[in-house]
Amino acid sequence: MELSVEIPADSVKAQVDKAYLNLGKKAHVKGFRPGKAPRDVLSRLFGLQVANDVANAIVNDTLPKVLSEKNLTPVNQPSVEAGEGVDPKKAFSYKARFEVQPEIEDVKFEGLELYKPKAEVPDASIDEQLEQLRQRNAALKAPEPARASKAGDVVTIDFTLSVDGNEVKDGGGQGVQLELGAGQALPEIDSALIGKNNGDKTTAEHTFPAEHPREDFRGKKGVFDITIADLKERVPPALDDEFAKDIGFDTLIALRADVHTKLEKAFKDRSETVLAEQIVAKLNELNPCDVPPSLVEQQCRIMEQEVVMQARRAGQRFSKEQAETLHNAILADAERKVRAGLLMAAIAKKNEFKVTDEDLEKGMQELAAETGKNVAKLRVEYREKSKRDILIGMILEDKILDFIESKSKISEGEPPKPEAEPAAAASKPEETKSEEKKEG
Repeated sequence: MELSVEIPADSVKAQVDKAYLNLGKKAHVKGFRPGKAPRDVLSRLFGLQVANDVANAIVNDTLPKVLSEKNLTPVNQPSVEAGEGVDPKKAFSYKARFEVQPEIEDVKFEGLELYKPKAEVPDASIDEQLEQLRQRNAALKAPEPARASKAGDVVTIDFTLSVDGNEVKDGGGQGVQLELGAGQALPEIDSALIGKNNGDKTTAEHTFPAEHPREDFRGKKGVFDITIADLKERVPPALDDEFAKDIGFDTLIALRADVHTKLEKAFKDRSETVLAEQIVAKLNELNPCDVPPSLVEQQCRIMEQEVVMQARRAGQRFSKEQAETLHNAILADAERKVRAGLLMAAIAKKNEFKVTDEDLEKGMQELAAETGKNVAKLRVEYREKSKRDILIGMILEDKILDFIESKSKISEGEPPKPEAEPAAAASKPEETKSEEKKEG
């Protein structure tokens, strides 16, 4: 949207006079005492600077008022193009270009056919979680009788790295612990260590990718000379009351109940997420409309940052091609989310949804339960406007989703699979190989 604004000459003159008055009080001009330099001298020396300052001051003073009068709310920072330069004898005009939210009068949302996955927790899922707990609390012991290594074993290795026949001083390691088959090392190193005994020596060759962070490694062959300094196997504890007590529960029954409660919440959260994703897709399908590109870019940046952070935590990275494919997929998804947000906002406005103090208090209680934080501390923390606005937005979104669900036909079960997988599914990050950690 483009908005033209014109400021009358008398207002311009007042701004220019004010600028020179302020400048005259603090300007140091050779041959004049502070505050005594004539206006014409100041004009010759600082005229261009004053004109720019006055133009900026006029825009900053008038644009918010004009936007308010016209009931316009930009969704991005307006870009301003001034007309002719500032002249105290002439009117000053400028154009402001910005994006606004589209006016959405009516939204189609009633009668949606949705699917809600079951939130029941099967016993097999509980058993799986308990087994993972056992494995995480397993003791490391030397195999008896001694045997060759296999997947799942934990080995401690000493190694050196040579590239193009030259040993890399900072490329080796001493006492490095790895779980075989867990993706903690290069596949070539993992394969070389499987089937070896404690004390064995072995080598592994790896050609470094052309995009390796170290320029001197790119596209070159590296040779790892490895010695197995120790070999241990995981020995998980028995699943009984003693194990439950060791991790903070009175009995195995209490531990199982806790696992069930946590899984039940996870299943319910997933069920609600799947339902919300369908609503977003249906709203976009039934209500095509343009959305401000700046909002889409902003949403895209947020989503990309989340993906990158998750990848880094998992020790993964994206190739350039994957990053580009992922960006395009996220951009399309960001547009859908922004459009759905605008449509839901229109539904909220039409139906006069509001977030009450009671809603906020309930939200605080739920947030405290999820984070383990004290409710009183959360109340203080969420006095900050930005955080409070986020919480209000989340509560309002839940209200709108509940309202849409109440007007929909919901069947139990998984939603039908789309005919084509989204582009993002084909763009998984490559694992960051262990050499990044060990080779500096």
